[in-house]
Formats: sequence, C-alpha cells, structure tokens
Amino acid sequence: ASGMAVDEECKIKFQDLKARRNYRFIVFKIEGQQVMVEKVGDPDQGYDDFAASLPSDECRYGVFDFDFTTDENCQKSKIFFIAWSPDTSNVRMKMVYASSKDRFKKELEGIQVELQATDPTEMSIDIIKARAI
Repeated sequence: ASGMAVDEECKIKFQDLKARRNYRFIVFKIEGQQVMVEKVGDPDQGYDDFAASLPSDECRYGVFDFDFTTDENCQKSKIFFIAWSPDTSNVRMKMVYASSKDRFKKELEGIQVELQATDPTEMSIDIIKARAI
C-alpha cells in the first residue's frame, strides 16, 4: 500500500452519501500526500453532472450513488467507485492514483461496483446501468 493519507472529510462525506443520501456524488483528488474531497454533488444532480466534474486531463476518484429500477420494478441504488485516469493525464499521477486506489477504497465501506475509466466512453451511463443490474 502506498503512504497516501486519507483526509477525514472523505470518510465523513462518504458516510453522509451512503447513510443519509445527502449527496449524489463525491469527487476525490490527491493533493500532496493526501486524498481530499474536491467536489460534492447535490442529491438532485445526475450522472451527467458527475461526469462533467471529472477533469479531462487529470486523474480523480469518484463515488456515485446510482438509482435504478430492476426488471421486477424494484427501486434500488448502488454505490459506484470510479477510478478516473485519462490517457492525457500525467504519467506519474496515473501511477500515484493506481497505487493508492485499493487502500483508499478500503476506507470507504459500502462500495458495490468498481469501474476503471480512461475516457468518458468507458464510464457511460449505459455501462453504469449494465454494471448495476
């Protein structure tokens, strides 16, 4: 595991998303030697808002609370963890994010689906829906 510290706010905001549904999504950024909360999305924001808050040329971690209806017409939600690592981002940062991911994910209990994406097509809403069911 890398020596990346996780800011306490990351865990608090994640608990709020999971337990209270105060947020639709959270975007995390590695700053210095620590994972920080960069942005949170209001409950009424959608997946497009989440995708738009990921920079096109920098790595991020994201958590998205995805609501969906099953074929049996049941309302469900799943918490997605998305490791965003665009091809255009700095190679060193890609390595830092890749080596810190598992340790950071362990800090966030309750993640149900993990997705790795290097461009927006790899995390399209269709892929999210397919992975949720």
